[in-house]
Formats: sequence, C-alpha cells, structure tokens
Amino acid sequence: MIVIPPPDLTAPGLASAPDARFVPAPADGVVPEGFFSTTNLPTYVRVRGAWLSPREPRMDAALVLDPDGAVWAREMRRVRRGEPVAVARAEDGSEGIFVYERALAAGGEDEFQFMASEVSREKPIDYALMARLLIDERDRGGYPVWVAGPALVHARARSDLVWFIEHGFVGALLAGNAVAAHDIEAAMFGTTLGMTGAGVPTQGGHGKHMRAINRVRAAGSIRAAVEQGLITEGIMRACVVHDVPFVLAASIRDDGPLPEVITDMLQAQDAMRRHTVKATMAIMIASALHGIATGNMLPAFVTDPDGAMRELITICVDSSEFVVSKLKDRGTHQAFGVVTNAQDFMHILRLYVERELDARRAEPAVAAVGAP
Repeated sequence: MIVIPPPDLTAPGLASAPDARFVPAPADGVVPEGFFSTTNLPTYVRVRGAWLSPREPRMDAALVLDPDGAVWAREMRRVRRGEPVAVARAEDGSEGIFVYERALAAGGEDEFQFMASEVSREKPIDYALMARLLIDERDRGGYPVWVAGPALVHARARSDLVWFIEHGFVGALLAGNAVAAHDIEAAMFGTTLGMTGAGVPTQGGHGKHMRAINRVRAAGSIRAAVEQGLITEGIMRACVVHDVPFVLAASIRDDGPLPEVITDMLQAQDAMRRHTVKATMAIMIASALHGIATGNMLPAFVTDPDGAMRELITICVDSSEFVVSKLKDRGTHQAFGVVTNAQDFMHILRLYVERELDARRAEPAVAAVGAP
C-alpha cells in the first residue's frame, strides 16, 4: 500500500497562512456564494492558527465549522441556516485552505504502484497482491466496503461473495434491488432471471424473481425471510447471519421492490454514506451506477488511528473499460481497474486469498520446526 507522508505545514506560506473565512449559510440547504467545494484529497483548514483536517472527507461537499471548533465535510443539502461555511477559491493555503494535491504522488515507488496504471484489459492483474492487501485490511480491523451489481449474481459468483462474507472480508455491502432479488431467486428457485446455472431459460422463469420478491414482502423483510427459513443460502442470508450491514438503493426500474430497498434517493445516499465514511478499502464489481456513486462519497485516503495517512485502496472490476474509465473520470482517480468478468475475478481472488491464508498459517509451523 502507499503510505502518504504528511505535508510540511510549517513551510513558508503555510505557517503564515491566514485563518479560513467562514460565512453563515443563508438558508437550509443553501451555502454562501464562493463556498469552498471539496475534493477527495487530503485537505487542511486553518482555524484559530491551527491546521485541521475535515472530518468525514469526500468530494463535492462544503466545509462546515461546528461549535466545538471541528471542521466537517457536509453535503450542501445537509447544511443548516446560520452554520459557518468556509469561503475560498484558492487551494494553496493562501486563503486558509490547503489541498495536498501531491499526496498520492508523494508515496513514490511502492508495492501498490499498479494503482497508477491506465485502464486496459491487456494489463496484468496481480491477484496475489490484492489478496495480501485484503487479508491485511481484515486483520488490522479495517472496513472493506463491497459494491456489487447483478452481473455478479448472474455470473455465478454468489458462492464466492458468500465465502468472503463468512470469512470477515466484507465490512458492508452496497447494492441495488436487483442484486438482492436475483440472489434470493437463486436461493428459492435455483435460477436468476429464470436462467439455470448453465444459462438455460426455464419455463415461466421470467416471473421467478417476482415470486421471490413477493415471498419476502409477505415475510416483511429479508431478515424475517431468513429467520423463517424462506432464504436458506446466498449473499443476503450470509449478510443477515454474519451481521454484515447492507444498503439496497433503488432505481426507477426496480421490481417490487424488496422491503429493505430504500426508494428515497437522499435517504439511500445517507445510508451509503454511513458506510463510506468508515471505509478503509473499496471493491466495486460490475456496477456502474452504484460504483460511481460510492466513489464520489469516498476520500482518496485513509487516516489511521495513529494519524498516518495511506491511500484508500479502490478496485473497480468490470467487463468493460468504459465503466472503470468513467469512475476515474468522475474523480475517483485512485481506482485501479480490473477489466474482466465478475465470475473470473471472484473465483481467482478467492483462490489467491485462500492460498495466502494457508501460507500464513504454515509460517509459524515452519518457524517452530527450524527453532533450536
């Protein structure tokens, strides 16, 4: 991983920089003209002569000063009338706000250098490295957020995601109605959108996902359907059984939808945000809309409890370069693109994680044998 050395805030220009200027918000959901619009890079705000890092950083937010003197990155719609909002244009510290633009380049040559690669299906994929990073993140108590699209379910990668959930590699799952509906359809009928595991359509299969949704709605919730024995396997059952939180954000074309699907877009965004503020790693698989939405809520860095900064490892998997390129173009520049199908990625990543876990378990035994 790339460790980001902190900027020298005692350097000339920064040490003598003025305090940031804050102006009261004129109305609920409205910020002052000339407000500072945040990026996803490490940012510092000068308050009472000290440089502060905004809490819950993300791009496309305002900077709000709370009564205790802390600075928060807040979505415009969440700003209340009268709250002090930072006003500035410059990002070089001259107006009391400094954006550490060289943060990601500051790491220099590093093991995770492939994060800087251009998107291409011809680039080699270092699954062994990704496996090590994922295991390290779990073992340090991190919070990997997974974003999934329905292609993961149709591609028969359900069992792999279930394995990652069961073994503690998923902090939260962000998806839509389709992922849950087709996963539950597979659990109840053995099909997804009426197709068998071999991709063969079944008689009346077009309505099976609707029957699955109806059963869950009758039960009252996905959790209730699991507890009642209606859902006996699959991704959603694994989330319920292992207490992995999930957010199902709606889209216009959703069928049903399932009871847990959040149909209010602002509520869905807030629900996703509760997990992105805790994210220490992000893995996005076969999801353009949910993937880009999540990327927009993520900072490009993680600040560990000891104050050290490192790059927030973000892996975007899709069968098309377009989705990965679009995510990067929308500001998630730290994203590393894996151009392959969901099934292959999940199968191979799981294989490498299992190998790495076996190797780590064997290390103490080897050391013990060699001990005098």
